Amino acid sequence: MSIDAILGSFERFGINLGLERITELMVRLNNPHYQVPVLHIAGTNGKGSVCAYLSSVLTEAGYRVGRYISPHLVDWTERICINGVPIDNRDLQILLQDVIGAISSDELLPTQFEVITAAAWLYFAREKVDVAVIEVGLGGRLDATNVIDQPLVSVITSLSREHWQRLGPTLADIAREKAGILKRGCPAVVGPLPPEARKVVNDRLLTLGCPTTWVEPAQLLKSDPFHPVASYGNCQYILPMPGQVQLLNSALAIAVLESLKQQGWAISDTAIVEGIAKTRWPGRLQWISCHDNRSFLLDGAHNPAAAAALREYVDELQQRGTVDGPITWVMGMLSTKDHDDIFRALLHSGDRLHLVPVPDHSSAIPEQLAHLAHQICPQLGSCQTHSDPIVGLETALANSDNSLVVLCGSLYLVGYILKAVSSGGGGH
Repeated sequence: MSIDAILGSFERFGINLGLERITELMVRLNNPHYQVPVLHIAGTNGKGSVCAYLSSVLTEAGYRVGRYISPHLVDWTERICINGVPIDNRDLQILLQDVIGAISSDELLPTQFEVITAAAWLYFAREKVDVAVIEVGLGGRLDATNVIDQPLVSVITSLSREHWQRLGPTLADIAREKAGILKRGCPAVVGPLPPEARKVVNDRLLTLGCPTTWVEPAQLLKSDPFHPVASYGNCQYILPMPGQVQLLNSALAIAVLESLKQQGWAISDTAIVEGIAKTRWPGRLQWISCHDNRSFLLDGAHNPAAAAALREYVDELQQRGTVDGPITWVMGMLSTKDHDDIFRALLHSGDRLHLVPVPDHSSAIPEQLAHLAHQICPQLGSCQTHSDPIVGLETALANSDNSLVVLCGSLYLVGYILKAVSSGGGGH
């Protein structure tokens, strides 16, 4: 069976937060998660970038580093890497079969996310990685990755109102779920949080006696939209990924690395600088060049905070004269997202908007999004809907008059486009 077929058979169980099923499954697999030192990263935004920085630097420092992320953009194997190399397709098939073989028929069946998470733990244990960088899937407290009890460092990157339908309606509710990854006496690294959320997290940190580093963004030494230079602690480094948000994400990663050094890990400043420079994180403020020499910017921007960060980067490009004219947006969003707040963060008068569906997912209807977009930004230069994302992107590029085209709104849409560009002979 293919990986898609194996995991697809568990998709019907949907999202079902809780640790009972994954805990039982881990026991049946001989608790592989206890055999691997772990860095555990939660947060609304930034956790993927922090995972990428940590994996790259620790690899540069000479360690064997597992990394587990979600979602993937193009292929399931992206989720499970060692030293930046995705797991082999056949190896993942074998692991999944081993996981399925451990599922008891008299227990509640695990979800798709729990199955792939169990496969990641099993892989890292069998491969005897020195450390695993583990990204939380959703929330924290009841996320399947939270079966660990003694992480090397727990990280909360940021917090804003997302997945509130499952995590709770207020920032305090969401903070309580994210803080569920904190473990008694284990070091914690935390980014800037809204006051309501910070109080909840800080109370939990104090209760658990966690040595805590509260992180502020790195200092920008050289403002360049493509190769900015930053400083945090004793390190000056070139940021390989654009956007002001990387000042915080890189600082969070360095703070984690400093905590590891205090625990006896051998990580030189040179490894930090060079590891950060080598970090790659596809689908986030990524420039794509098509085979016909046209180019566009691609970013997930799947919640209001991420959308605001994208708009900030676009505004910086405009202020520097790097791009001219109105922005052309190609957008698709899941039905569950905060569409109005994302539109408010992104759309300015005169912008052009092309709305597309997100294939193979619970997509918002483009025509309904168009109605909402006109309400929020009546001065749009134009607004069109398309039934196919490729057609929408091609139309936007053909009519952009060489102005900036940005595709965003969903990581699933980003993955769909990346796969299409790759199969069509494009590159980046």
